[in-house]
Amino acid sequence: MPQSTEGEAVRIGELSERTGVKVRLLRYYEEQGLITSERNAGGQRVFAEEAVGRVGFVRLLLAANVPTRTIAEMMPCLDAPSEETVDGAMGSLARERERLTAHIDELDRARGAIDGLLRDARERRDRLAAAGAR
Repeated sequence: MPQSTEGEAVRIGELSERTGVKVRLLRYYEEQGLITSERNAGGQRVFAEEAVGRVGFVRLLLAANVPTRTIAEMMPCLDAPSEETVDGAMGSLARERERLTAHIDELDRARGAIDGLLRDARERRDRLAAAGAR
C-alpha cells in the first residue's frame, strides 16, 4: 500500500471528496511525487488512508506559497522522520522563507513607488482644482 500498509485503501474519487481537492489536481500531486498510489485489481488508483492527511499537509504548504518541488524535497520528513530528514525539511522551509522575504521586499519597493505616484497625482489635482477656483 502507498505510504503505509495500515488502514483502508482510498480510491481517488473518495480522496477528492474527503480533501476537497479535484481528481485532476490529485493526479498532478502524484506526478510531482507528493502522494503515491497503487492500482487495485480493477486498475483503479488506490491510496493509503494516510493520503488524506498528506494532501492536507500539501495544501497547507501550497497556501504558504511553497512550490511543489520544495514540498517534494520535504516529504522524506513525513515518510521517515529522522534528524537528517527534519533538518532537510527545515532547510527547505528556511530557503522558501528567504525567497518570500526577498519578494516581499520587492513588493514593498513597488508599493512605495506607487505611493509616490499617487502623492504626485493628488498634488497635481489639488493645484488644478485651486487654479480652477480662481
